[in-house]
Amino acid sequence: MNAIPLLLIGLAMFAGGYVLYSKFLGNRVFKLDASFETPAHELQDGVDHVPTNKFVLWGHHFTSVAGAAPIVGPAVAVIWGWLPAFLWVTLGTVLFAGMHDLGALWASVRNKGRSMGTLSGRYIGRRGANLFLVVIFLLLLMVIAAFAVVIKNLLISTPSAVIPAWGAVVVALLVGQAVYRYKMSLGLVTVVGVAALYGLILLGDAVPVELPDPILGMPPATFWIIALFVYAGIASLVPVWVLLQPRDYINGVQLFVGLGILFVSVLLSAPKIVAPAINDAVPAGTPDLVPLLFVTIACGAISGFHGMVSSGTTSKQLDKETDARFVGYFGAVGEGMLALGAIIAAVAGFRTLADWEAVYSAFGEGGVGAFVAGGGEIINSGLGLSPSLSSTVLATMAVLFAATTMDTGVRLLRFVVQEAGEAAKVKINNGVGTLIAVAAGMALTFSQGADGAGGLRIWPLFGTSNQLLAALTLSIVAVMLIRKRRNPAPVLVPLVFVFVMAFWAALAQLGDLYDARDWLLLAIDVVIIIAAVWVAFEAVVAMRRASQEPPEALDADVTEKAELKG
Repeated sequence: MNAIPLLLIGLAMFAGGYVLYSKFLGNRVFKLDASFETPAHELQDGVDHVPTNKFVLWGHHFTSVAGAAPIVGPAVAVIWGWLPAFLWVTLGTVLFAGMHDLGALWASVRNKGRSMGTLSGRYIGRRGANLFLVVIFLLLLMVIAAFAVVIKNLLISTPSAVIPAWGAVVVALLVGQAVYRYKMSLGLVTVVGVAALYGLILLGDAVPVELPDPILGMPPATFWIIALFVYAGIASLVPVWVLLQPRDYINGVQLFVGLGILFVSVLLSAPKIVAPAINDAVPAGTPDLVPLLFVTIACGAISGFHGMVSSGTTSKQLDKETDARFVGYFGAVGEGMLALGAIIAAVAGFRTLADWEAVYSAFGEGGVGAFVAGGGEIINSGLGLSPSLSSTVLATMAVLFAATTMDTGVRLLRFVVQEAGEAAKVKINNGVGTLIAVAAGMALTFSQGADGAGGLRIWPLFGTSNQLLAALTLSIVAVMLIRKRRNPAPVLVPLVFVFVMAFWAALAQLGDLYDARDWLLLAIDVVIIIAAVWVAFEAVVAMRRASQEPPEALDADVTEKAELKG
C-alpha cells in the first residue's frame, strides 16, 4: 500500500476535528468567554503569569507537550501493525486528546491558573489531592528521566545533531530579547530565527561533534545526561519569556517546517508501506495489543502530561479564554500530526518487509531510531537531500522536542514539590525545589545504569501512569461540568476508556517487573495502582455529590471568583 492515502486521511481527520469538534466543545461544553479575565492578566508578574500572543503560546504548548513521546510511542507500537497505531493516533487525538488539553486549560484558567494537583483538592477532596500529587510527581519524574535518555541516545548516535540542539538555546535567548525587550516584529523574528536554526542544522551536518571517551573522567553518555539536567534546572528557574516561551515558539515553527519537509517528501516519493496492517507474527515476548497499545502510544493520542502543561504553565500565559481552543485543542492536533509522521516513517521508510522485521525483532525496538532512519530515507527519496542531512533534520527535530519537554517537566516538577511543601506547611523556594526535582530525576535515570542505558525500560510504566493521570484530569473537568449542569458525556466516555486500559496495563506490568527483579519500577507501579484506585473512587464520589448539589451559575464568572477570594 502507498503511504499517501494514510497521510491524507490522517490530516483530513485532524482538520475536521479542529474545525468541527473543537468548535462544539468551545461553544457548547466549555462556553469559552473572551471577556473573562485570565490569570495572565489578573496575576501578571512578568515571570510565570505573562499575557502571550496565542501563536507564541501555541508554540510553547505544542513543543512542551510533544517531546519525543509521540515519536517513540508510535514508532514502537507499529510492531502490532500500522493500522491499530493509525486508528488510535487519529481517533484518539480528535476525540480524546484535543478535548483533554482544552478542558484542562479551561479548568485551570477558571481557577487562577492553578495546577491539576491543586484543583483536585477543590473538586475531588483533600485525600484525593494528596494522592493526585503523588501520581503527578512520579509521572513527571519518569518524563524527565526517559527524555534525558532519548536525547542522550540521539546526541551519541547522530553527532551532527549536537550543534543545532545546543545552538537552539542561543537562538531562543535572542528571540526572547528581540520580541519582549526590543518589541521587534514577531513575523521578522520568526523568519530570522527559523533560518538560524536551519543554518545550525547545515553546520551540524558539516561539523558533527563526537565527545572523547572518557570526558572529564566519565563516559559521553553520563556527561550528556548530567549536562541535560543542569541545563533543564537552569531553564526552569529563569522567567518564561527569557527562554521557555521563545525556545518553545521558535522550535515549534521549526519543527512544523520539519514535519512539512517529511510530509512533502511522502507526497513526492510515494513510499510503499512495507509493514503489515495487522502483524500476526509479532516477535516472542511482545505483550498483547490490548491493553498495551493504549499506553505505548500515550502522547499522540491522549496524555496526562498535557494536563500538567496546560495547568502548570500554559494557563498562566493565556491572553484570552477563547484562545484556549487554538492553543489547547490545536496543540494536541500538532502532536497527533507528529505521531502520524512517526508512524509513516517507521512503516514506509524501509525498502523491504525483511528490512523492517530486522529492526522490529523484539518489543521495544524501533522507536526514535526507526523514525530517524525511515524518515531520512523518505526525505532523501522525495527531496534529494543527502542521507546524512536528512537524518540530521529529523534527529534535531526529535532532540528539540524532547528538550523542550524536559525543561518544562523540571519546572512543573518544581511546582509539584512546592505544592507538596505547602501541604506539609513547609515553604520551599524556587532554588531548593529545582534542586530536588533535578536530583530526583537524575537518581531515577542513573538507577537504570551508570550511563542510563536501561532508561527506556521506564517507557511502558511512563505511558501507563501518563494515561491514568489523563483519566484523573478528566475527572476534575467532569466534576466542574456536572456542577455547572453541562453535558459531561464528551469527557466521561474518554475518561472511562482511558482509565480501564491504563489500569489494566498497570496490573499486567506487575508480573513483568517482578520477573525482571526491577524493584524500583515495581514499587512505583504499585504506588501508582493504589493512588489511581483511590483517586478514582474519590472522583466518583465527587461526581455524585456534584450532581446532587445546587448548580453553579452557568457563566460561573462571579461565583468562581467569589469562591476563590473567599
